[in-house]
Amino acid sequence: MGVLDIKLHQRPQVLILSGLDPSGGAGIQADIQTVTALGGHPLPIVTCLTVQDTRNVYSATAVEAELVAEQLACLAEDTPIHAIKTGALGNSAIVDVLLAFISNHPGIPLIVDPVIKAAGGGDLADQSLIASMRDKLFPHADVITPNGVELVALGRSADAGIAASALLQSGCHAVLATGGHGSGPDLTNTLFRTHSEPVEWIIERIGADYEGEFHGTGCTLAAAIAAGRAAGLELDTAIEQAQHFVSAAIAGALEVGGGQPVPDRISRPQPQ
Repeated sequence: MGVLDIKLHQRPQVLILSGLDPSGGAGIQADIQTVTALGGHPLPIVTCLTVQDTRNVYSATAVEAELVAEQLACLAEDTPIHAIKTGALGNSAIVDVLLAFISNHPGIPLIVDPVIKAAGGGDLADQSLIASMRDKLFPHADVITPNGVELVALGRSADAGIAASALLQSGCHAVLATGGHGSGPDLTNTLFRTHSEPVEWIIERIGADYEGEFHGTGCTLAAAIAAGRAAGLELDTAIEQAQHFVSAAIAGALEVGGGQPVPDRISRPQPQ
């Protein structure tokens, strides 16, 4: 038998900083699956360890910031990075590490999912971390992707437009306010940008008759946007692709445990 020729190739590479969810429904596993499914290669760094199931988060412990810094430096010396996606960041020290990395590697699209609470209500960020994200990290992001609860907390208003405007005035380039926490047959995701009219996407709510939420949809959306940006898509196009991906993943959601169903990011059946 002769020697087989090996043809090396590359994929768009997404650096991911997020927490570990033992249920496999959210966090860094969701990001890895999403980026891979959309043709990218994930570069995952775990920022915090959680006690978590499909119902809720019960505790979270941040990884040492120095270890995260060492991992970032090691990767940067070895591999190209085409986009960065963040989820739960553990603590403000890790935000500072990421900011130092970004300052040394400018121009990489950054997608920030500002994870504050789990869908079940468990805390994933203290006030110091929230302030660090809002005041330091958000101005470096292509877009942040808060859900309704996160937008109220970050923008300090129950009105989505006012809250998004406050974040834009504080330095955000773009805010994608997601509507998955609502009810009704449709959901609306709205992209707010400075000096531009809001852009709305009205999307059929998959499983509208299901009374509850799905585990890891926010992670999936932000990771899908990052995968699109890593592949060279413009932000609006990356958001559209991401929304289709999430809808398809929810349409064939997995029953993993006794809590929230998990989007199937692997088989991704098309919504009917």
